[in-house]
Amino acid sequence: MNTKTAQAFIALGSNLENPISQLQRAFSELEQLPQTHLLSRSSLYQSAPVGRLDQPDFINAVALIETRLTPSQLLQALLAIEQRHGRVRESLNAPRTLDLDVLLYDALRYQDAHLTIPHPRMTQRAFVLMPLFEIAPDCHIPGYGHVQQLLLLCQDQQLKRIES
Repeated sequence: MNTKTAQAFIALGSNLENPISQLQRAFSELEQLPQTHLLSRSSLYQSAPVGRLDQPDFINAVALIETRLTPSQLLQALLAIEQRHGRVRESLNAPRTLDLDVLLYDALRYQDAHLTIPHPRMTQRAFVLMPLFEIAPDCHIPGYGHVQQLLLLCQDQQLKRIES
């Protein structure tokens, strides 16, 4: 186990089997991860699907956690939560009961076969940037810039805030 405490941002998304409930349960499960504390969570946002359009809208959010888990340990813990929610990985951009992604882990820039930090597509998605901006308006994404500036580049993507 890592002895250093890190702050990590996690993206949550769902568009199957009561997505709002899926995200609410996932927030609770993040709080229960070993050596991890949920510091903040965004509102929930409704967004249209990306890539594959023949599916229901998504409900998205971002959580800020403090953890002693390493990035790889955190990824494995998130994948286990997805499994408990019945996540099936049939194809890219397919409908899902729950999707959890490590967006940022402190100011780390990292890549291996299973994980890239910062998340490689986060800067192109309003459904990630808006909830991130809500809970961390001063956030700087290593290698990309300030969250507020990046959000301006996604103005054409429609989001609907559904929960405070």
